[in-house]
Amino acid sequence: VAQLRDKFGPETELGRRRTQFADAPEHDLTDIAHAMIEREPVTVVVSEKGWLRAMKGHLTDYSQLAFKEGDSLKLAFHAQTTDKILVFTTGGKFYTIGADRLPGGRGHGEPIRIIVDMENDQDIVTAFVHDPKRKLLLVSYDANGFVVSEEEVVANTRKGKQVMNVKAPDEAKRCIPVSGDHLAIVGENRKMLVFPLAEIPEMARGKGVRLQKYKDGGVLDLKTFTLETGLTWQDSADRTFTKSREELVEWIGSRAAAGRMVPKGFPRTGKFG
Repeated sequence: VAQLRDKFGPETELGRRRTQFADAPEHDLTDIAHAMIEREPVTVVVSEKGWLRAMKGHLTDYSQLAFKEGDSLKLAFHAQTTDKILVFTTGGKFYTIGADRLPGGRGHGEPIRIIVDMENDQDIVTAFVHDPKRKLLLVSYDANGFVVSEEEVVANTRKGKQVMNVKAPDEAKRCIPVSGDHLAIVGENRKMLVFPLAEIPEMARGKGVRLQKYKDGGVLDLKTFTLETGLTWQDSADRTFTKSREELVEWIGSRAAAGRMVPKGFPRTGKFG
């Protein structure tokens, strides 16, 4: 026994304790769940009436997609099953849906209200793949808007996250990624205004500030761009037009101004393309 104690005792190389008493390490449960999802390419399809589905693979031709009678394609984009999909609604709310949770491509998908608790009087403005490093510009029909970090809009529950405060009859109208240093905004009156993005505050939640003044109607389209490289748009024939800094002088002004009639050659739709 003495020999065994000398050979396997707690002070020997073989007998010493190899584990320790300590608190269990902390792990993000979201990261663990994310790691268990198999990464596969999908095409997220959103219909005008709010039906969602994820088609296998990255589709290039959307003309063959089928929809329920009276419904049609609103938007479609490429994603991975491990991505978070952000949905922005007219009520100013963001909803977060894992791409792996979207119904498959067979059939017409499912209404978004089955997946999240979205109010009946709200519609989808847009949907896209979450990029935590990006900033977004949110704008209402009345042209109130602000910049928000995309990290701030992720919702953790089915009820979504209220980010833009809108009061009827106003509603959230646009949500676009921020790039460049200037904003070009066009109203339904076909007047365009260009001003620095620095004049728009960055907020986590709120109503925002007035971007353009209208006597009647509201905002129609907007685009962020770098002034030095010029403002571009596409017409119905997919031809690209560019206005240089010098050519934009008469449209450059201060935030909340009325602007001037759009340049010659601007699309009749009043949109940048």
